[in-house]
Amino acid sequence: MNNSENINYELEKNMEVISQLDGFVNNAVETILVDPDECWQPSDFLPDMGQPDAFDEVKKLQERAAGIPDTIITSLIGNMITEEALPSYQTYFNLLEGINVEGSLLSNSGWVRWSKAWTAEENRHGDLLNKYLYLSARADMKKVEQTIHRLIYNGFDPKSEKDPYQAMIYTSFQERATKISHVNTGKLADKAGDDVLSRICKTIAGDEARHEKAYKSFMSQIFEIDPNGAILAFEKMMRKQIVMPAVLMCKVSSNPTLFDQFSAITQKIGVYTGWDYARIIEHLVKLWDIQNLTGLNDVASKAQDYLAHLSDRYMRLADRMKAPDEISLAWLK
Repeated sequence: MNNSENINYELEKNMEVISQLDGFVNNAVETILVDPDECWQPSDFLPDMGQPDAFDEVKKLQERAAGIPDTIITSLIGNMITEEALPSYQTYFNLLEGINVEGSLLSNSGWVRWSKAWTAEENRHGDLLNKYLYLSARADMKKVEQTIHRLIYNGFDPKSEKDPYQAMIYTSFQERATKISHVNTGKLADKAGDDVLSRICKTIAGDEARHEKAYKSFMSQIFEIDPNGAILAFEKMMRKQIVMPAVLMCKVSSNPTLFDQFSAITQKIGVYTGWDYARIIEHLVKLWDIQNLTGLNDVASKAQDYLAHLSDRYMRLADRMKAPDEISLAWLK
């Protein structure tokens, strides 16, 4: 069997497993996600512009936001831009092999229902942070909007090769990373005196935690059904490294890129660091009990050994990584 035939065989096998999980995913839609009529909405956290005291409330919001350091505002903007690229994420999910077999967004399959309900919940995150930043008067919204436009224009490629297994690894990792980023931003906002922004960030992080739980449970099921395929998908994603969703937020020719600047800031202020990357790997390896999987073939056993020691390798890299002395701030007035 040549490489192309092997890839096709693996995808076909993976699609069969994915189809077996449709009922499990349907249940996740009902039990992990929240009905739209019961979900929080951005307006719950922002001044009601229809009320007589609306402009007084906006002034209070701006007074709180004025005390937040530029680095935190820049990090917040980067987080928001990442959330705003949802059209790319839903498109990506529905292009995975075996996810939307009917090619219809009106399908009643569990996977299609999940993709719609998940992105519907995620959509509120960008809306809320965007409106907060607009009202705060701390951001150059034209530059922010241009960056959002550019990110959606450029698209999104997590390098999962249309493989649903690799995609579930990616989303398990990425939802946890996003949760960490929002939690840490909320803590910094609280220290800076903006308790409302802190609550906003922590609420968004709560959503990300539920989504992380779901994706990890999907992958846990895959490990039970097809441990060899699951562990090889895990290894593939880790060898390629997890590409952050907002990596294409600017023209690729710029050096350093806008994304590089954003990443340097999150590293410097502790919003998302190399240690976080290592700890996420460690968490997933323990969760899926990688070291104790049995009955693996030779190739999967090698992947098992690689994954078992991977977090230590990244932790050593993080220990040697220095926070940048100088950082460039973007998107500010």
